[in-house]
Amino acid sequence: MAYMSQEGYDKLIAELKHLESVERPKASAAIAEAREKGDLSENSEYDAAKEAQAHLEDKINQLKLTISEAKVVDTSRLSTDAVQILSKVEMTNLTNKAKMTYTIVSESEANLREGKISIQTPIAQGLLNHKVGDEVEVTIPRGTIKLRIDKITVG
Repeated sequence: MAYMSQEGYDKLIAELKHLESVERPKASAAIAEAREKGDLSENSEYDAAKEAQAHLEDKINQLKLTISEAKVVDTSRLSTDAVQILSKVEMTNLTNKAKMTYTIVSESEANLREGKISIQTPIAQGLLNHKVGDEVEVTIPRGTIKLRIDKITVG
């Protein structure tokens, strides 16, 4: 089960609709066009179109699975006492005094450019259930960092 915001859920639904209503017909048209070019046994265009369609169908099925397992979280009922899914955490890296802000989200909503990190990441795992003022040591691929939680809000 993947906990996510309503916004994240709506994005998944929109992507699924786009894939089914726009991309799937394009893939079918590409196959039909390649088929018209003759002998299928030596038609690399046809093979490529079939492979693209298979990738598209895999993506659609994966999206349907994610949507079926999604649990939309009512953010108005979330607490800011401790870090949890959909928490927006402001913190300070105690080694270099850098300030960072991340919102902890489901794997499918993660987007580093938007400051949204997956709950599966080492930083998110290290922050979970900690409170404002806590100092936590998090092991990341480059070593260990020490973070102080400065503020917790709901993303």
